[in-house]
Amino acid sequence: MRLLANTLALTFTAEILREAASATFLNVLLLSLLATVLDALRRHVMIDKPVRQIQEAAEQMMQGDFSARVPSFQSINRADGLDEVGKCFNKMAEELAGIETLRTDFISSVSHELKTPLSVIQNYGTLLQQPDLGEEQRITYAKSITEASRRLDSLITNILKLNKLENQQIFPKAEPYDLNEQLCACLLSFESEWEKKELNIETDLAEEVVVCADPELLSLVWNNLFSNAVKFTEPGGTIRLTLKAEGDDVVVCVSDTGCGIDPEVGKHIFEKFYQGDTSRATQGNGLGLALVKRVIDIINGEISVSSEKGKGSTFTVKIRRGTNGDLCLVRCPAVSQSMRRRISRST
Repeated sequence: MRLLANTLALTFTAEILREAASATFLNVLLLSLLATVLDALRRHVMIDKPVRQIQEAAEQMMQGDFSARVPSFQSINRADGLDEVGKCFNKMAEELAGIETLRTDFISSVSHELKTPLSVIQNYGTLLQQPDLGEEQRITYAKSITEASRRLDSLITNILKLNKLENQQIFPKAEPYDLNEQLCACLLSFESEWEKKELNIETDLAEEVVVCADPELLSLVWNNLFSNAVKFTEPGGTIRLTLKAEGDDVVVCVSDTGCGIDPEVGKHIFEKFYQGDTSRATQGNGLGLALVKRVIDIINGEISVSSEKGKGSTFTVKIRRGTNGDLCLVRCPAVSQSMRRRISRST
């Protein structure tokens, strides 16, 4: 103050200093109030409003409305992360909406699939109660009930398996074994069915192909592929099974001369409950290939299908031999001679 007084040749009295101090205090107070108001407006626009929008969208989702989205936040301060939070929220909402759609479709499909065999059981059970029912009719109705029960059991079993696979409640237990022998055993389990339709069975199997994999999971794959091949091949047709080793991979092909798959149908065959040939819907429940695809994904394999309408289909499965060190070098017994003779009889 002395320097200022000497420089300007002024004299600061106590009164002047009191007035200057009061004016300075009022200016500071006014500027502080103005800054507080401006900061409150900034917080309201840039923080409170976006947070409220996120909260409202979250409440909508809690009530089951998965269409809720939050707008893009054009914040001056990019470091606040609100825009990233909004993007993550919208992505989560999209995923939940997709899961909800799948859940709804799954429940609808399961309900429809359960209703059909239950209706059959109920109807034929009512007919069996007729007092004047003949012995032949009674046997026919009982067979229909048994078949519907088997279909219902198969449906529930496949749903449980698929649920465990999709929720990763089944963990592959890799062990070395001869894939040739497993393929033959699975194929022979359908012997009565292919003999009933007089199908020709052709095989070209490389010997002593040892893989390190979960035999129980892979048996699901082969059984479903063989079952479809037998089901969709007309009497007198041909089913061909090949096995070959390609470096570190093993390739299995299951071909048939059946009805084939339309290109549009081929895009959906690995979806749950999808059945391209509705005329054979009573022979399955549309979960077989969904199980196959899930198993192949779990073991990091590949599956593809090539087909021509009216000329048959070929499913190709490629899996790794395994990476369990010396375990994969174990030589397993070759396919038993009895298996070879039984398959050769049908070839």
